[in-house]
Amino acid sequence: MATHLITGAGSGIGAVLAERLAARGDELWLLARDARRAAELRERFPGAKTLVGDLGDPAKLSWAFGHQALPVELDSLLHVAGVVELGPVGDLPVKAWQETLNVNLVAPAELTRLLLPSVRLVKGHVVFVNSGAGLRASAEWSAYAASKHGLKALADALRLEEHGNGVRVTSVYPGRTATAMQVKVHQQEGRAYDAGQWIEPESVAKAVLAALDASRDAEITDITVRPGR
Repeated sequence: MATHLITGAGSGIGAVLAERLAARGDELWLLARDARRAAELRERFPGAKTLVGDLGDPAKLSWAFGHQALPVELDSLLHVAGVVELGPVGDLPVKAWQETLNVNLVAPAELTRLLLPSVRLVKGHVVFVNSGAGLRASAEWSAYAASKHGLKALADALRLEEHGNGVRVTSVYPGRTATAMQVKVHQQEGRAYDAGQWIEPESVAKAVLAALDASRDAEITDITVRPGR
């Protein structure tokens, strides 16, 4: 039985990953922003354990975890949670930049720092669900793309640092995926949303599982998933 910690398990790709891993009989640790959300996750995923910590305030994660039990061993740390705020550089306020960078970049870095000893102990795996925006930036996507470009750099550096410890690191770059985030994106773009046009969360989850399931002689470093229709 493997042990996994997942951020963003409340919906979309993270929820599908939690469902698939729970179906295997694996142990789940799910990060929640507050106690109410943690209770909702435990109800949705019976048997799962929860940690409470606000990704929007990464400076307090260490303090929050100091008051909770942490997994001793982690076979995988799955960074799935994210936020998006679109707008031209000339219009985006500093608050939007700070929130986006905190949740999408600084919090994954801090969460990895805090849990890396548990991952190292079993030569585990760190997976960053990035975005196509982590490889290219488009107009009005500056804050989000910057956070995801930074996440790519974080993963690349971590991979080189931890290779000798047996820790594998994978970045997954999905295109537009039919999640609640994509609904928000379409609203900000002023476009009608049709889930059938985009990648299903299950398809991205399968890519993550493929990386996790790779034999120990292989490390899948980067996976790009594009809409197929």
